[in-house]
Amino acid sequence: MNSRERVLKLFKGEQVDRVPCFSGMGNVTEEGIKKLEYKFAAIHLDAEMMAKTAASTYKLFGFECGVVPVDLCVEAEAMGCVINVYPHAEGILYPTIKEKLIHNENEMDIAIPPDLAARGRVPLLKEAIKLLKEDIGNEVAVGSYVLGPFTLAGQIMELNDLLKLSFKKADKVAKLLDVMADAIIIVAKEYESAGVDFITVREMGATSDVLSPRVFKNLILPPLQKIIKELKAYSVLHICGKTNDIVTFMMEAKPTAISVEQKNDVVETRKKLGNDALIFGNYDPYNVLVSGTEDLVRSTIRKCIDDGVSAIWPGCDIWPTVPPQNMTAMMDETKKYGGKK
Repeated sequence: MNSRERVLKLFKGEQVDRVPCFSGMGNVTEEGIKKLEYKFAAIHLDAEMMAKTAASTYKLFGFECGVVPVDLCVEAEAMGCVINVYPHAEGILYPTIKEKLIHNENEMDIAIPPDLAARGRVPLLKEAIKLLKEDIGNEVAVGSYVLGPFTLAGQIMELNDLLKLSFKKADKVAKLLDVMADAIIIVAKEYESAGVDFITVREMGATSDVLSPRVFKNLILPPLQKIIKELKAYSVLHICGKTNDIVTFMMEAKPTAISVEQKNDVVETRKKLGNDALIFGNYDPYNVLVSGTEDLVRSTIRKCIDDGVSAIWPGCDIWPTVPPQNMTAMMDETKKYGGKK
């Protein structure tokens, strides 16, 4: 089976010939950018460049997906935040939020712009998805990602304020998160209309490193459930940090799969969730894949498989400076060892 068949069969819960190696998060490489003779800063503003760069990771290394966008500011920009894409920057510099939408607690009662789907770079992302599908969509699954409600709220206002209010005025935060969920659903539906096969909901800011399982269940889970219920594409719920205490709640959000990072004990998670749960993870995308040796990459991939992951999947975005030999080693080890699961 080819990569597309392998990944889609996995999402369907069907038997696959080996563990796939892919991602639902950023995975463009400097190697791909150089071969295309692009500047990293330029790809955020051009659908064709974005799609070609996203496709290059598969074309160069056999990485089993194509994913856009490349940055994390799409929803916040569409909601009204001012972002800086550093259009003339050299090297790897991701867009950042220059001006928040909410500056204090009194401004938290916001509404979604009626033309949200046409704002910012949402139309550009739709075009990039279509181009990516045309280019490699017969060979690999094409994915996209949206932020989770808490993570998005932590972009449009100061995250420290949001964290404090989560404990002091949970009802006020819950109301904001519900609005964020509705905005995310609108964006996700645009991506679905462009043809994505799967969508990752990245609720990075709601890690149990900073929020208790009780707060997660009461405050974070309901808007996640609301989003995932509306998705027609396969869904992956990703949360950073030590997620072992909340993996059962993550599954209560009803995603097709969950994504965990290197702080998660996959053996324990597998025991909690059972053999049928789709658990994607959990290598360290920087300390192993970017700065580790080829031997470390190979041994880490074997451990992920031995621990019981359903797919080899990074703990976060793959940093673009990843050495080509490490990408090659990861794919090679997955193919050699991934069928022995």
